[in-house]
Amino acid sequence: MPTPARRTWTAIVRLLERDERVFAALLAVVMVGGLSTLGLALRPRFRIDLPSLVFWFAAYKVGILALVSVNPSPRKTSVVFSGALAVDLLLIFALLYLTGGYDSLFYLLFFPLIAVNAYYFGPWIGLGGAVVAGLLYAAAAVLTPPWVGWNAVLILIGLVGLPALAVGMVANRERRARVEVERLNAELAGTLTRLQAAQDELVVAERMATVGRLSLKVAHEVRNPIAAIGLNAELVGDLVKEREGEDMEEATSLVSAIREQVSALDALTEEYLAFARFPRPQYEEDSINEMVTALVEFVRPLATRQDVALETTTDQALPPMAIDRTLLRQAVLNLVKNGLEALGGKGRLTVSTRRVDDHAEIAIIDTGPGIKPEVAKRLFEQFFTTKPQGTGLGLYIARQIIEGHGGTLRWESTPGQGTAFTASLPIKRAEDV
Repeated sequence: MPTPARRTWTAIVRLLERDERVFAALLAVVMVGGLSTLGLALRPRFRIDLPSLVFWFAAYKVGILALVSVNPSPRKTSVVFSGALAVDLLLIFALLYLTGGYDSLFYLLFFPLIAVNAYYFGPWIGLGGAVVAGLLYAAAAVLTPPWVGWNAVLILIGLVGLPALAVGMVANRERRARVEVERLNAELAGTLTRLQAAQDELVVAERMATVGRLSLKVAHEVRNPIAAIGLNAELVGDLVKEREGEDMEEATSLVSAIREQVSALDALTEEYLAFARFPRPQYEEDSINEMVTALVEFVRPLATRQDVALETTTDQALPPMAIDRTLLRQAVLNLVKNGLEALGGKGRLTVSTRRVDDHAEIAIIDTGPGIKPEVAKRLFEQFFTTKPQGTGLGLYIARQIIEGHGGTLRWESTPGQGTAFTASLPIKRAEDV
């Protein structure tokens, strides 16, 4: 536990943390101390109540310190110190006048006063204060003969001004150095903050990479059991079909449900594996029209079961172009599946191709309910899905494949009227890739 003396020193250090308070305290010490010392050594021409003068001068300096502590605004503090400098100069002039003018030792108070003010205001104010001090010294000598002569005045100005000039220049240099240190400290703090954030992100990325590798291993390992379950379910279905009876009809329905769920699991694992082992496109010259036509015929039975009208149109002006047929087929298939799922039974899904300048466009348009605004903001976000059994990777993979071909994937949606996804691919030959 801190002792009372230690707490006192801590309070004093906190009080003098700011330059303005340090300056006010330093000025009070040198001026009150100088006044007391010179007053004791002086043989005044006129009688002066020195203890009272020192007391009221000390009280005045404490008031200045309190004022800059309560109202620490830089502009107002500067005004206070400027006024205090003027008062101090006039006070020294009055002491010179009352204690012999040229013969008074109170002119020595000009030295600490101008030097300390030069520390706060800068070298040029210190030099100007020295000139004012010399003129006040001359005025006091004129009012209280004998006249001191201009040589003494100039000597005083030089002896007061040159040290004040040096102190002001050193103070300015120290302030610039401190500002630079504070700037470097702020930059270092910012760098440390960014490094800490980067380290946290690296830890998270490492954990995600570990989870990704584990997920890839799990997805890879469950493929064989899923295939075995699917095959056995198919065999059981064949056995059930060979028997008749009400129980066999129910068993057939259960086997069909099992096979549908197995197919869904197989599709999920296949999509995860495709995402984890995303291959680089292997370009070969091929026909987009043929690929789209074959894909539509592949999904037509599924569309028929869902009572969806599946239409296709192709633009014969599209030439063969460099594509990775397997990857591009997967991208279009993901978009078609999304369209079928958006319709949810009954509706129309149109898959078309057309040439637009030097680009080939593949459009998948459905007449479903459209995309909600809150969903649209996260449409291509990884692992975001609104489907109970979705992976949230279909649209992300589709866009990656299309962008890998140098193309773009855009979409439009009108609530209640449907959604259109359009893949735009540059037309190029295999030798140009």
